Amino acid sequence: METSFVDRLAAAEIGETYNQYAGSALRRDRLAAYLTARAAAPLLLVAEAPGYRGARVSGIPLTSERQLTGTGPSEATATIVHRTLAELGVEDDVLLWNLVPTHPGTECSNRRPKRREIDESRPFLAELAAGRRAISVGRLAHSRLGGPFVRHPSRGGAAAFRAGLAVALQ
Repeated sequence: METSFVDRLAAAEIGETYNQYAGSALRRDRLAAYLTARAAAPLLLVAEAPGYRGARVSGIPLTSERQLTGTGPSEATATIVHRTLAELGVEDDVLLWNLVPTHPGTECSNRRPKRREIDESRPFLAELAAGRRAISVGRLAHSRLGGPFVRHPSRGGAAAFRAGLAVALQ
């Protein structure tokens, strides 16, 4: 599943987003390995979209390059998410994803994904959500997915994210 999924994602044109997988075998390989490693994860944590310092560079949702290699950009949200998952002991039980898997924004900025971009991304999310319990991270993800909701960890939301995720996991 992962190779064809990643190939389809790399070939996708999703609105005006930057497809970080299209020109990067490294990002495609990383994503395929990540999806394989988390194939049995019963939980899907769904945020809004890749950040310019996170998945746009690393290729792994909600993960920065620094977390993977020890160098390169770091992203506060990615740091908080991974730390929280480790503290709660659920890192291996969670597959991280975004409503829009490609980056809306520029090399140095993020923007909110457009409705059309979210709609065009739905097949990728649906495929990964099959058989998993989805938990929305942030209001935009919650408005599209419903179900359990946790506050996004950005802009001072780390404690609320952790508390909300702990409750959602019960």
